[in-house]
Amino acid sequence: MSENQNLLAEQRRALILDEVRRRGGVRVNELTRKLGVSDMTVRRDLDSLARQGVLEKVHGGAVPVMEASTHEPGFEAKSGLEPTAKEDIARSAAALVVPGSAIALSGGTTTYALAQRLVDVPDLTVVTNSVRVADVFHAAQRSSGPVQGAATVVLTGGVRTPSDSLVGPVADQAISRLHFDVLFLGVHGISVEAGLSTPNLAEAETNRRLVLAARRVVVVADHTKWGTVGLSSFATLEEVDTLVTDAGLPAEARAEISEHLPSLVVAGEDENEADGADA
Repeated sequence: MSENQNLLAEQRRALILDEVRRRGGVRVNELTRKLGVSDMTVRRDLDSLARQGVLEKVHGGAVPVMEASTHEPGFEAKSGLEPTAKEDIARSAAALVVPGSAIALSGGTTTYALAQRLVDVPDLTVVTNSVRVADVFHAAQRSSGPVQGAATVVLTGGVRTPSDSLVGPVADQAISRLHFDVLFLGVHGISVEAGLSTPNLAEAETNRRLVLAARRVVVVADHTKWGTVGLSSFATLEEVDTLVTDAGLPAEARAEISEHLPSLVVAGEDENEADGADA
C-alpha cells in the first residue's frame, strides 16, 4: 500500500482504468482500499478519466464506456490517454530506425510521439499520411534552419480524418507507387480474431496500402489497444513483423501475441533486461 501512495496520478489512473475494463465496473471504496489513497483522490481520478471519455461515472463508482465500432476519437482526445506508455513505446521503436532508410509513419498519437524522437536521425526519407507527424519534422527544420542530413518528408495528401490522418483515393494512389524499408503503424484496435482494425473505412483502405508497400511492418500500440475491435480490419497479425507495446500488456496477451508474431517488444521491460545484460 505504501508503494501505491507514491504512484503518480497518471499511473494511478491507468490502474483504475485497467480495473474498470477488466472487471466491468468498480466502486470508489474498492479503489481507495486497493490504491491506499483517499476517497477524494479516487473521485478526482474518476472525474479526470470521465472527461477523457474512457469511463463513465455512476453512483458510487465507474463503468466502462461502451463505444460503437464506428466511434473515432479526435487527436486531442487520444493524446491524453496513456502518455507515459506512448513515450516508452516511441523510445523503443526509435531504436529500430536505421539512418538513411526510407520509413513510413501512419497517423496516430503514438506515431506522433515516435516522430519527435526521429527528427535527429540523419538522412531519413519519411512518408506519412499524418498532418501531425509531418508538422513535427517541418517544425524541427524551421527552428534549426537548413541542416545536412535533415529528413525528407513526403506527405501523401488526401481527406483529413478526426485523428488528423489523410486518407482516401489521393492518399491510396500516392502510397501504391512507393516502397518503404519499415512502416510504423498506429492502430485503433488489435486482436487475434480481427487483426488490426479502425473505425474509419477510408483509413482502413489507406492502411492496407501502407502495409502492402512496406518490407517490414512494426505496429506501435499501447496495451489498451489489445482486444479492441474497430469497424474495419485492414491486416492480420501474420502480416505484422513486430509489435512494440508497453509493460501494461497482460501475460496471457503476450503469450497469445507471441504465437502469431515473430517479434514482441515490451517497452521498458526489454530495455531493463538489456541494461542488466550489459552490466
